Amino acid sequence: MPSKRLAKSRESVVRFEQIPNVGPRIAEDFRRLRVAHPHHLAGQDPYALYDRLNVLTGTLQDPCVLDTFIAAVRYMEGAPKTPWWKYTKARKRRLASAG
Repeated sequence: MPSKRLAKSRESVVRFEQIPNVGPRIAEDFRRLRVAHPHHLAGQDPYALYDRLNVLTGTLQDPCVLDTFIAAVRYMEGAPKTPWWKYTKARKRRLASAG
């Protein structure tokens, strides 16, 4: 298996694992969700992806998975490389306001 080497730019990303914060498990989740290519993450709703993953697996995934989905989608949409945990506060606020 190729080593996890981040791409030099988001335009050159060809594997999910080249996205900051994305390792083999999250990459597999994206494939399971039928996201065909990393560039297809742009424009996706990470909350909807997370909800779909919960349904597909029949298990409530750890909320950190959602934070990682947010980080990956935002990066592919043009945001700077940001650690996944920087999205935790915003995720908690959004989910609290939705409930």
